[in-house]
Amino acid sequence: MADCLHRVPAAGDELGLSATRTTPGPDPARVLRVWPGLLLLLLLASCGDDAPAARDAALDGPAPPRSDANPRLDASEPRDAATRPDVGPSDAAMSMRVDRVSDRGGVTWTFAEPVLAGQFVTGDWWVVGPATVMAIDPAPGGGRNGSVLNLPPVDDETGFDDRTTEGRFNPALGASLPIALSPGDRLASSISVSEPGLVENWLREGSGERSDSPVASVSILTCLADVPPEDGFRPSYADPAVRVRRLAEIDRALLPNLAPPGPIDTALLDDLANRLSRPWVDNLYFGFDAQVETMAMYGREMGRVAGMASLFLLVEVPEDQRATQERLLIGFLQRGIDLWGLVGAGHPGWPAFGGHGSGRKWPIAFAGILFGDAEMAAPSQAYPDAYFGEDMHTAFTDDLPYGPAWNGATVVYTGHRGVWRGMPVSDDPAWGPYEHLAPADWLDDIGESYRRCCTSQAWVGQALAARLMGAQSAWGHDAFLAYVDRWMDPTGDAAYTQAIFDMNGSDFRADWAAHGQGWDDFVESMWHAYR
Repeated sequence: MADCLHRVPAAGDELGLSATRTTPGPDPARVLRVWPGLLLLLLLASCGDDAPAARDAALDGPAPPRSDANPRLDASEPRDAATRPDVGPSDAAMSMRVDRVSDRGGVTWTFAEPVLAGQFVTGDWWVVGPATVMAIDPAPGGGRNGSVLNLPPVDDETGFDDRTTEGRFNPALGASLPIALSPGDRLASSISVSEPGLVENWLREGSGERSDSPVASVSILTCLADVPPEDGFRPSYADPAVRVRRLAEIDRALLPNLAPPGPIDTALLDDLANRLSRPWVDNLYFGFDAQVETMAMYGREMGRVAGMASLFLLVEVPEDQRATQERLLIGFLQRGIDLWGLVGAGHPGWPAFGGHGSGRKWPIAFAGILFGDAEMAAPSQAYPDAYFGEDMHTAFTDDLPYGPAWNGATVVYTGHRGVWRGMPVSDDPAWGPYEHLAPADWLDDIGESYRRCCTSQAWVGQALAARLMGAQSAWGHDAFLAYVDRWMDPTGDAAYTQAIFDMNGSDFRADWAAHGQGWDDFVESMWHAYR
């Protein structure tokens, strides 16, 4: 049956549901509109194997530019989940019994018998258990397209693809079919790339940077005991409590609705909303299995995303962009929920290591603030043993045992590996604090290099958003916010970089290395308007 859609479309697509939900609760008009979608769902069981092609053909919108070689193992033509016109919210309360469900990321789960299923407000699928997954498409095997049942909160293992570098692949994590699901289980199913290195890193287009990750995307199937609320978020893929939060719980009055400092970059807003609408499985440190179709590949870009996304949510956008802003809000809140679940399950966090550890704390705090969850809003206070790169990389000189900075700064960058509770993390002194030394005495310039290339600029948006939301106390590390103020003040930096060059020959006099930059134009314009 070539014209049968075996994929249940995301809400707001063929189902005809609204792409935004600004107020929760039943909407009779929406209930009436959903009936054509239910008729479509009745076709699920009769769809033939040729349905995926029809599904892909039904996706509207132009395909984005891609590399010549298609990275998806199961695709015969380029298709990028990050840029498809999917919408976030769906009427999850309108559940149905089906024998298989297809995620917009391209994964189809087939069950031993029909199950009660629906979608969270994010578009991710849930089923009421118990249930048994009999087949997954694309099929796992040969070290590709792996699925992991209940992702462990570890930072050094993955079960998705055996080409993961640095020995991080653990085949024992892979789930073998058939997979029995009980309420509380979450199945993370991946799609592998045909060859690593074919996709240029997002937000680094034109740089030639390409990740070695062999994972294209990950889809999450959640098994629950009961039907969740229609505006429910997917529980974190790591949260042992399997908590379903609701969109109705957030306090929108905490979003200040500021005047934007210039025209809204609608392409960037849409890109962020689309990519954050998909799961970002982010437990493995260094991004060895980061999902190349959707995620930022490096902590610097994670920080940039956290800053840009949150600032977009704090400004008033034109009416025709409000649905996109709402999708971004839902996706960014889900990002915070997922990271919070990892930390709560015992994940060690994302420590300082050059640019790798940035961008995870603020999504958690942002979500906690809006949900009115005091612990979530202050993750470092709730989990004082959790590592966050921004805090480990910054300190007041009075809190370090080295004395004042040679250039008079009272808040400093603490080196490539940073400090933990006031003491260097690395046994190599060249990778620890250095700003108390004159440049002639630096053991290496790695600290200053990463201070200027890969950390400071990525923190500006996060620090500004935290201040605009009154989250200084909740952040719980004043040195980070003070350091970003120092970074954004260019006063004296030209003389400072000249002194470095004169004393040890390291040249940071180029424009890219200068203080006063927030990397992204939107972030810089917001800083100058509101800080």
